[in-house]
Amino acid sequence: MKLSITLIAALLCAAAPALAQAPAQHQPGVATPRQAPAPAAVSPAAPPSLAEKVDPAKEAAIRHLMEITETSKLGDNINAFLTDRIRTIMSRNMTPDKLPKFMDSFSQKFSAASPSSAVTDAMVPIYARAFSMEDIQEMTKFYESPVGQKMVKQLPQVTQESQNTGVQIEQNAAMSVLDGMQDDYPELKPMLRPQEPAPAPGAGAPGAQPSPEAPPPQK
Repeated sequence: MKLSITLIAALLCAAAPALAQAPAQHQPGVATPRQAPAPAAVSPAAPPSLAEKVDPAKEAAIRHLMEITETSKLGDNINAFLTDRIRTIMSRNMTPDKLPKFMDSFSQKFSAASPSSAVTDAMVPIYARAFSMEDIQEMTKFYESPVGQKMVKQLPQVTQESQNTGVQIEQNAAMSVLDGMQDDYPELKPMLRPQEPAPAPGAGAPGAQPSPEAPPPQK
């Protein structure tokens, strides 16, 4: 059983866009891009620098905002998503009797190597660069209000339903356009129209009577 480094790297680099399809909650103000195809060859991204210092008062305000918007759960969501992807890949390359022990060991080592709190820590300076202290305070007031809390709870479902609706609309439009191009591009026809299943051996046309057996040879 071999699991290439390229495959693991592609898995990790594809994690962020794929989170849009994961059951993890969407966070207010965080875009949820469609899942992009994994690149043919990728290099693991360099870890973010945590050397950037943030004013303690502003850091505390940012962490509070992340708590009330549930953005602080992002590390747990990513951890769960990647663990599930690893389980899916390994289930195809490892016998079922070995998989549970492997996943227990992987999960323990993964959590120790990259605690979910590390993601929150890395996000603090990103927030600090993007928003002033006044911005943070105003957003906190909104998300602490009843409508703000309702937005936190309802936005994941609203976003998921909106994405599903948008994908369906665009998919139907694309298929309609491709269907109209079949006369100019005949190679589209076998791709757009499922082929008829081959009849079972010995089966005739619909409604046809079975052919009589050949009489035995005369002696």
